[in-house]
Amino acid sequence: MPTNPYRSYNFRIEIDGIDRGGFQECSGLDSTQDPIQYREGTDKALTQRKLPGLVTFSNISLKWGSSDDAELWEWRTKAVDGTVERRNGSIVLLNDIGEEVMRWNFRDGWPTKWTGTTFNATGNEVAIETLEIAHEGLTKG
Repeated sequence: MPTNPYRSYNFRIEIDGIDRGGFQECSGLDSTQDPIQYREGTDKALTQRKLPGLVTFSNISLKWGSSDDAELWEWRTKAVDGTVERRNGSIVLLNDIGEEVMRWNFRDGWPTKWTGTTFNATGNEVAIETLEIAHEGLTKG
């Protein structure tokens, strides 16, 4: 009997040394492996072979409401100043009662981009910041 799929709104982020868990949005959990087309001069076939190429991972993008919590900003500032501090982390999917049901682990991540909020005097939205984390591998567990 099939089970109901998990909802995407209940998740938390764990990053080595950063205790912050609440985010509005997380994206970039994907990998790509482009094919390499190859053909030798002695091949009788009129088509090329496709060999697996290098694996690449998208940056993980995190969005959250601006606050006085400066941990992520300080991590990014270190990278800007030339001290890239690589950290491992996880995106953890929770069920409706807050229990962990799945996790995606990234390794050797570092903050490659920070985007501040857009201000609008006529709006009433929450101020949102974005951080992109480059990393060197993603596993699902």
